[in-house]
Amino acid sequence: MGTKRKVHSDEFKAKIAMEAVKGVRTLSELSSMYQVHPTVISHWKRQLQAGAPGIFSRGAFGRGKSEEDMTAPLYEEIGRLKVEVDFLKKKLC
Repeated sequence: MGTKRKVHSDEFKAKIAMEAVKGVRTLSELSSMYQVHPTVISHWKRQLQAGAPGIFSRGAFGRGKSEEDMTAPLYEEIGRLKVEVDFLKKKLC
């Protein structure tokens, strides 16, 4: 029976990827230090470098969703509730 895969937290991955980007230690040194394969560290490093521009593109306050994305579900619920009210009005009359 094989061994289970390790599940690392996002904070752990970010910490190691940042160290790899800084270049103070080599991948093999980081690998032996944190018990993670060098290929995995280089993959995390590439992910960090690829996602870095997205951090600054959201603006100062980090707007996640647009106004339309936030209001669409509300309008759907309003429509559904109006149909229910109309149905109940017809049932009472």
